[in-house]
Amino acid sequence: VYLAMNERANKFWAVKEIVKGDWGRLALDRKEIEMLKRLKHPGIPSIVDVIEERSRLLIVMDYVEGLSLDTLLLQQGAQPQEKVLDWAKQLCRALLYLHSRKPPVIYRDLKPSNVMERPDGTVVLIDFGAAREYSSLGEENLTVILKQGYAPEEQYRADGRQGPWTDIYACCAVLYQMVSGIRPQ
Repeated sequence: VYLAMNERANKFWAVKEIVKGDWGRLALDRKEIEMLKRLKHPGIPSIVDVIEERSRLLIVMDYVEGLSLDTLLLQQGAQPQEKVLDWAKQLCRALLYLHSRKPPVIYRDLKPSNVMERPDGTVVLIDFGAAREYSSLGEENLTVILKQGYAPEEQYRADGRQGPWTDIYACCAVLYQMVSGIRPQ
């Protein structure tokens, strides 16, 4: 991922480069691209452009300036309850937006390193590489995405289903860590 500047607009962009030789990863990234193109919410970065060349794909997206929540924890420790409550409201609005889509989008990788706080105090979910559209049949929901302390117990079983509840559990775990300074186990 590169940081680029549009000099005419005086605006920064994040440019994600994908080498086409990595076909398995490219298929996942194309799904991420198509999903992100349809999402429009202040708590989610937008895709601005997709440039396809012979050997690579460039995805131009909003650059989110600020610090990740895990960086804030390392630098400052536990955060004030009022600040964490504000983040909770913002994260819940972003998750409600994702879960209200048709079909619902399940983020599946909510952890402090995937939440950025902008200088104005707003938070943004980043890295939608694990996100998937929810299927009530559950076929594609069986892929195990686990981050110790942020995944609900049922995800550790071979038949563990993932749905909106997965993101809610992870959100609560992140908020607990932000207010207490203790990583969930």
